[in-house]
Amino acid sequence: MSASAGILADRLGAFEPSDISCRDTAALALAVVRDGVITGEGPTTKGRVHFSRALDADDAAWCARILTATAVEHQPVSRAEAETLFEINDAAAERSDDGVFDDLLAKAVVHHAASASGLPVPPRTVALSPETSIESWAPTQAVGVDIEVLQWIASQMRGKRRSNRTLMRMVATIVGAATLPLLPNVFDIGM
Repeated sequence: MSASAGILADRLGAFEPSDISCRDTAALALAVVRDGVITGEGPTTKGRVHFSRALDADDAAWCARILTATAVEHQPVSRAEAETLFEINDAAAERSDDGVFDDLLAKAVVHHAASASGLPVPPRTVALSPETSIESWAPTQAVGVDIEVLQWIASQMRGKRRSNRTLMRMVATIVGAATLPLLPNVFDIGM
């Protein structure tokens, strides 16, 4: 467990999303989930059997509750939060969440990318909801999307053993075929 996440977990004890006060504490709380996924232990795994390197429906639900906590609901997803979600994705060798985390990851990353590019985004409770289609709010073209943000997404996705098809499809749609050469070695054209 990272030092900051360990301090947060010790301080929170029972660990509740109501303890989230800002995007920084949300990122730290997500790090606690990440550490629980890696070790199978910690405040997010208490009271249930949890194997190391496994991500289950409860882990995905923890991430969703953290990301939609009242204190951050009307703020865009931060880069730190998105990076921690990528770390959770990388840490989970086994999945038993029926794709819920993949959907959340794609929506959170696109929420961050759009907002970091100055584009409007809906509140997190709307954008990250499993009932909300990502296509209903995400940008559909590259106009206005910051190339640095797209390069950051590409660097997060490059060389990963587990790809997120929803995220890859959305980024390909946003970027468009003309811009794909700027993001080498990321997209499988046969998606």
